[in-house]
Amino acid sequence: MNFSGGFLYFPEDKSLYLPAAIEFAILLIIVFATFRFIRRIAARQAAQAKVLEERALKERNERMAKEQALEQLQKQ
Repeated sequence: MNFSGGFLYFPEDKSLYLPAAIEFAILLIIVFATFRFIRRIAARQAAQAKVLEERALKERNERMAKEQALEQLQKQ
C-alpha cells in the first residue's frame, strides 16, 4: 500500500534540498535573534519592576513607621 498519497516527495536530484536548507538556516537565525531580543527586553523589564518594588516597599515601611509613631503619641 502507498500511504504517501503524493504528500511526501523525495526527489532523486538531491540539489533540490539546498534551497530548503538555506531557508531553514535563515529562519533559524531569525528565530534565535528574536529570542535573544525578547529575553533582553524581559530582563530590562524585570530590573525596572525590581526598582519599583523596592520603592513601594520603602514607601510602605515609611508610612507604617509614621502610623506607629502617631499611635504611640495618641496612647500617651
